[in-house]
Amino acid sequence: MFNLQNKAYVTGVGMVPFGKPGATDSYDAMAGNAVRKALANAGLSYEQVQQAVVGYVYGDSTSGQRALYGVGMTGIPISNMNNNCSTGSTALFHARQLIEGGMAECVLALGFEQMQPGALAEHWTDRPSPFSEFDRLCEDIAPYQVPLALRYFGGAGKEYMEKYGVTPHIFAKVRAKASRHAENNSMALFRKVVTEQDVMEAPLIFPEAGMTRLMACPPTCGAAAALLVSYDFAVKHNLDRRVFIAAQAMTTDRPGTFDKRSMMALVGSDMTREAADKVYQQAGIGPEDIDVCELHDCFAQNEVITYEGLRLCKEGEANKFIHDGQNTYGGRIVTNPSGGLLSKGHPLGATGLAQCTELVEQLRGEAGARQVNNARVGLQHNLGLGGACVVTLYQRADGASV
Repeated sequence: MFNLQNKAYVTGVGMVPFGKPGATDSYDAMAGNAVRKALANAGLSYEQVQQAVVGYVYGDSTSGQRALYGVGMTGIPISNMNNNCSTGSTALFHARQLIEGGMAECVLALGFEQMQPGALAEHWTDRPSPFSEFDRLCEDIAPYQVPLALRYFGGAGKEYMEKYGVTPHIFAKVRAKASRHAENNSMALFRKVVTEQDVMEAPLIFPEAGMTRLMACPPTCGAAAALLVSYDFAVKHNLDRRVFIAAQAMTTDRPGTFDKRSMMALVGSDMTREAADKVYQQAGIGPEDIDVCELHDCFAQNEVITYEGLRLCKEGEANKFIHDGQNTYGGRIVTNPSGGLLSKGHPLGATGLAQCTELVEQLRGEAGARQVNNARVGLQHNLGLGGACVVTLYQRADGASV
């Protein structure tokens, strides 16, 4: 058993409901509200926060300061992060390192996004794009006339179907499951329950891959925050220390992302597997010990691929895993009890910390109608192309040796 006195404890979490672009408060107001909720959840004041790590993708430099100055101006270090869709977990990753490295005892991790309607777009076209190699390979091996984001993940799903002999119904089952989970989540944008047939009959957005509109997450705006503290700080201030980060890993692309000429590799399946393996090794447990998982289902296709990347099931066995209900209540691992990105939406910088919020509430037993029975170990997967993948394992500390 590792020494729990050296771990980072998640003592407070908070988020705001995600909403459609143009229908929410501005980013600074959403962020401020999420931070206040996290502070109240922890029983802390902003003056006790020693550093802040803030993540967002679409915004000017020092937007983190603008977001936090409305909460307090205490002169603390505020670092701004951008790692595409894994930005929120990247902020969490650095906050944990500050705690475990002894550089601070109370750190705020904050993520937010104020997005625009429509497909994601590059804003700096007068310089080399970080996606140029990704786009080049995608054009070569998946030359379909659909927007690139759809082509990335739809192409990966198409490759998966061809490799393992499954149909788009596997993705429709995942989307239907997400809707059933989201029905009980007041923070989710889409709470209407849909069936597998509803998903299959929705408008096609990538016909060659069998991808329908309901298989894709919507762009949304939102914010979420978490307060990480050291064990000694938590004891000194009598803070909640039921949930700690047992292990965490961030991975980036290796040459195989491109050399394999695989769409699944291009969208991060190898990064996922490497990060998950590092986390299991660090924690000394395996995927069979996971009770609940929040994973990056930006598309239903990616959820299926990620089951295998996280080793929740063996390669090629996701169809059976899903068909047998092992990914939902009553099964082996409840995946995305929040409804996931498919139901909540995906405000890029906020997503990772919204996942953190859900898992902390689950391990505390505070998830209400979404509660996973006796949840003690939670796994989080947050992926950003370009690329970075963060996998985080949370544990409940009850009964553990300290």
